[in-house]
Amino acid sequence: MNEFVLIFRTDYLPEVKFSPDEMQSMMQHWQNWMGGIAAQNKLADSGNRLGSNGNTLQPGSVITNGPYAEIKEIITGYIIIRAESIDEAAEMAKGCPLVVGGGGQVEVRNIVPMNG
Repeated sequence: MNEFVLIFRTDYLPEVKFSPDEMQSMMQHWQNWMGGIAAQNKLADSGNRLGSNGNTLQPGSVITNGPYAEIKEIITGYIIIRAESIDEAAEMAKGCPLVVGGGGQVEVRNIVPMNG
């Protein structure tokens, strides 16, 4: 079994706000999807959501505010899953609420172990 990271991307829309009911509904969809992966024993790490604050280190030790340098999309979080192939991992990603109804994208990348 191999490990893959699913990286969640969405448009950067700071003006979009969700009601508490909308947030609860979205969280339920995420819990159902991730719970299905966990039930198959294929959730290696439940990942994390990423905040909107940050800095970016540029060549020459230049630090800029924010992780987003004039981009239209942001990385909102990730999880790590187990799958036999990248194709299987991509199939699992198809159920992600961000893709199904949220207008976002999931980047599927293989994880290469660091063997000394």
